Amino acid sequence: MDDAERLWALVEAAWAPLGAEVNAARRALAHRAPGEDPYSGPSLPLVESALGRFLDELAAASRELPAEELTALDRAVERLLHDIDRADIQAVTDGSDDGFLYARGFIVALGREFYTAVARDPRMAVLDAECERMCYFFAHLHNSRFGRFPDTGSGISRESCTNPLGWPATG
Repeated sequence: MDDAERLWALVEAAWAPLGAEVNAARRALAHRAPGEDPYSGPSLPLVESALGRFLDELAAASRELPAEELTALDRAVERLLHDIDRADIQAVTDGSDDGFLYARGFIVALGREFYTAVARDPRMAVLDAECERMCYFFAHLHNSRFGRFPDTGSGISRESCTNPLGWPATG
């Protein structure tokens, strides 16, 4: 299983114990009509209220992983965040550079279905929805266990406005 597949499996496993209603709400966000107001129904508030529990479950599932696996998972998150570092997605999520990073953290935290929906059609993103902890989740876990942050060796950045393919030069 590659790093991204392992990450998506862990994400799904961490959401599973939160129950059918929360997971149905998460799926509803990924399958709503593009541009439909996610604040118009109960799905977004339900998912946002469950994010802390999701992160606790993810931490519990990852707590005993060796350094190499935590680094690989951090690299997978870094790549996913980098790939959706795009002006068209930022136009929907709004926010500062940090706010856009945290918005992308929310997109990753919700899982592959939502991530894929947003990557395909930025109108699926959510204004002002954030999950800061997801952005460096595995890096912080690695640091707390091994006393240092991992070096992903990827040569890319998860920070906002660093993906040249997502921010074409203008003017």
